[in-house]
Amino acid sequence: MSLVPEHIKNLSPYTPGKSISRLKRDLGLKYVIKLASNENPSGPSPLALDAVKNALFDYNRYPDSAAFDLRKMLATRFNVKVENVILGAGSEGIMSTIMRTFLRKRDEIIAVKNSFIGFRVLANASGFKTNWIAMDHYHYNLASMAKAINNHTKIIYLANPDNPTGTYFNVKKFDAFMSKVPNRVLVLLDEAYFEYAKDVLDYPDSMHYRYDNVITLRTFSKAYGLAGFRIGYGFAHKDIIKNLMKVKLPFEPSTPAQIAAIAALNDQNYLRHSLKLNEEGIAGMEKSFDNYGLEYLPSVANFLTLVFKNEKAAKSFCKSMLQRGVILRHLSGFGLPECVRVTTGTKEENSIFFDHISHIIKR
Repeated sequence: MSLVPEHIKNLSPYTPGKSISRLKRDLGLKYVIKLASNENPSGPSPLALDAVKNALFDYNRYPDSAAFDLRKMLATRFNVKVENVILGAGSEGIMSTIMRTFLRKRDEIIAVKNSFIGFRVLANASGFKTNWIAMDHYHYNLASMAKAINNHTKIIYLANPDNPTGTYFNVKKFDAFMSKVPNRVLVLLDEAYFEYAKDVLDYPDSMHYRYDNVITLRTFSKAYGLAGFRIGYGFAHKDIIKNLMKVKLPFEPSTPAQIAAIAALNDQNYLRHSLKLNEEGIAGMEKSFDNYGLEYLPSVANFLTLVFKNEKAAKSFCKSMLQRGVILRHLSGFGLPECVRVTTGTKEENSIFFDHISHIIKR
């Protein structure tokens, strides 16, 4: 008899993008640009790096399990109480805790087929039934998701803006959707790209919706440049947070992650620079893609998704870029084989990428 449950046997693990070191090794390249993983090209905040270095001699101690200082800071920043805040090893860490805490026999999940692949792995690994809803022209179909709610539905996952498309649903659609969600159903609202989208006029900042059954998830991995530290945070009703705190790993996130996040929150100059660089990068990509007749999805995140005629054309574009030392993300793993996701880079990286396009695309 196998020790491994059937749903784990059949599970496809998350596959990250090709690393810079591997591409250098495989192709013998000296200079490689990675525009594949929605990372912040600015690097971490200088204040965060200094804070982590200054605490080096304290790392023999376990982290503050309650992470009180950071939770207090987030509570003050977003006008909630400490009891409304939770931390985790990235937003995925909190998602995992939510699923372990609230799912029980016969419960079901609703999520979108081609959205964040990290949640797909968690949902499939949970062993609970997930009702996967198709996108509508690369956008969330909230009306279809609402229709899929049944007596067994317990968790609904929404990413706004979405990864990998960069599209978002607006206030009107979110309001209509929430009016059809029973109070017994938890809505996981993943706002990993919140900082990039927050100034869009009809973007529904979930902190303006104090629903008792909505859990807001955000991260320090994107706009704050702390992806390698693995730290995310969430806001919810105090009863939800109280129960999540019982289940989460006791010393998560790590001490360096907590220290870096506190310093990053204090570095508003870095955040403004990061957002400005991204705004310029997106504008430059749109101009270049328009110039070469490349179709792409309008995005309110830190990436654009190219849409090719078919999978063959998308793969060919990625391969040509790889040979030139530029790593992009072909989205076959997301169920979008005709698409390629491109993250904004530094000004120099973007310029090199645009130059390579001129050699690949014949006008």
